[in-house]
Amino acid sequence: MRSRIVGYIASVFYPFCLVFGLYVVTHGHLTPGGGFQGGAVMATAVALMIVSGMFTVAVREKKVVRYKWCEALGLLLFVALAFGGMLQGGSFFHNWLANAGGCFGEAVAAGPNGGALNTGGTIPLMNLAVGVEVFGGISIILVTMVRAMKENRDG
Repeated sequence: MRSRIVGYIASVFYPFCLVFGLYVVTHGHLTPGGGFQGGAVMATAVALMIVSGMFTVAVREKKVVRYKWCEALGLLLFVALAFGGMLQGGSFFHNWLANAGGCFGEAVAAGPNGGALNTGGTIPLMNLAVGVEVFGGISIILVTMVRAMKENRDG
C-alpha cells in the first residue's frame, strides 16, 4: 500500500529529475557529466515513481512504448551524427559542426571556455542522443524488473 504523501512528493519531484537530467546532458561538454550521466538521472525519475508505489503510472504499456522509442531515436541520432562527419568530407565521428557557425558551431576563443553552450559542434548533440538512449534503456530495464517481480509475486 502506498502513502498519498509519498506519491504526491514523487509526482512533484518527477519533472525536476527530468529537467536536472536534461541540464546535465546539455552542459556535458563544459562540465563533468554528459549524455550517460544525464540519462541515468532522467531514468531516476522513473525509478522514483516505481519506488513510491506508483507502478501503474511508470509501467503502463503506453509509457513502455515511449521508452522504447526514446532508446531507438537516441541510437539513430547518435549513428546519424557519426556518419554526418563522413558526409561532410571528414572521417567517422568527425566534429563537422565545430567552428562552422550557426547554432552549435560558434568559434571557440583561445583559453578556457566561458560557458558558451554553442561551441561544442556535434558533441552536445551526441550527448543529447546518448542521454535519450540511456534514459530509454534504463527505464525499460526498470519496468521489466518490476513486471517480473509482480509476476513472481502474483503467479
